[in-house]
Amino acid sequence: MRLTSDFFVSAYIRRCGVEGAFAALRRRGGAEAGAIFILVDRLDGTGTLYGPASQSAYEDRPSDRAFTRLHKAEVLPREDIEARIEKEIRFDPDCWIVEVEERQGRHFLETVI
Repeated sequence: MRLTSDFFVSAYIRRCGVEGAFAALRRRGGAEAGAIFILVDRLDGTGTLYGPASQSAYEDRPSDRAFTRLHKAEVLPREDIEARIEKEIRFDPDCWIVEVEERQGRHFLETVI
């Protein structure tokens, strides 16, 4: 059984805190199944944006949510990330946006590259 978006986001923010990173909810989406996007801000004007992994990106269905980096470069300028977030919000107004401040870029997610 897959966790609801609101439960996952709450647990994820708590996990970031336990790991020593500050995380905050920027946008609340659909409680049951809204797409979740994670912005990792490196606090130097750059960051990384993660979003839901395509189901074709993995062989076995993960037991929980899987994420992928939404751009080729390891980091992008903050303005480019904000533009992508606005695009995602226009496409899916029920999406969630979580922002993590982490200088080393740790994201604490199950990722599929």
